Amino acid sequence: MSRRVAFVRVDGRRVRVSVKGVGRPLLLIMGLGGSIEMWSPLERALNARSVQTIAYDASGTGESPPRLVPARMPGLARQAAQVLDALGHPRADVLGVSFGGAVAQQLSHASPHRVRRLVLASTGCGVGGVPGNPLALSLLATPLRYYSPTFLRHTARFVYGPTVVDRGNLQDLLSPRRPRPPTLWGYFSQLAAVAGWTSLPWLHRIGVPTLVMAGGKDPIVPAANARILAARIPDASLEVVPEAGHLLLIDHAELCASMIGTFLDS
Repeated sequence: MSRRVAFVRVDGRRVRVSVKGVGRPLLLIMGLGGSIEMWSPLERALNARSVQTIAYDASGTGESPPRLVPARMPGLARQAAQVLDALGHPRADVLGVSFGGAVAQQLSHASPHRVRRLVLASTGCGVGGVPGNPLALSLLATPLRYYSPTFLRHTARFVYGPTVVDRGNLQDLLSPRRPRPPTLWGYFSQLAAVAGWTSLPWLHRIGVPTLVMAGGKDPIVPAANARILAARIPDASLEVVPEAGHLLLIDHAELCASMIGTFLDS
C-alpha cells in the first residue's frame, strides 16, 4: 500500500506528513529523533486492518526543518493537533510511542475533543516515573545511533533491549535511519522539551479510552511506568508483552497491530 507524502504548513513552518491506507484515521507520534519511515512495520500491519495511518516528522526530524526556538511539550502537542487540522481531521485516534507518548498525553490533556481513543506505547509520565537503565539513558542522550550504523549495532541491545537483535529486526531499525537522521538542534530540542516534564498531576483528567502498551524487557522505560499510567488514567487498559523491549511496535508489529486494532474497534 503506497504512502502519500506531502509538506503542510503548521504554525508557519513546513512539516512533512504521510498518509497510508484507508479507514478511520490514526495519528502516529514518533519517539525521540525518529522519522516517518520508522513506522513502516507497524503501518503495514495496521493498514491491513483498515486503519489509516497519519505520520509526520516533528520539527528538526526527518525532512521537517528545525525550529529556531525549541518548543516545550505544550507546543509539540499543538503541532500534532495542527497536523490534523492541515489534513482536515477535527478528531482522530492517536498513538504515541516513547517521547511521542509524552506528546500524545499532552495532546489528550490539552485538547481532549481532538482525541477519540489514545494508545500509549513504551512511554511514561516523565518526572515521578520509574527511571530507566542508566547505560541505556546515557546512550540515548546522543543522536549518534542515527548517524553511525556501527554504533547502533554495538549499542542496540543495551538501548532497546535484547529482542531487537535476537529476533533479527536490526535491519528494520537501520534502514530508515541513515537517509533522514534528525538535526542535532532538533534532537536536543526534543530532549529539552521533555526535561522536567510530568503528566502525573493531570493523568486522572484524561477522559478518553486509553490503551497502554509496554515491553517487559524495556531498558529505557521500564514496564512499571505503563502500570502507573494505566492506574492513573481512569478509562485505561494495560498490555505488557513480556519478551519485548523498547521497540515492541517494531519487534512485535503484528501482535501490537492486532491489540491496537481490537482496541480501536471496541
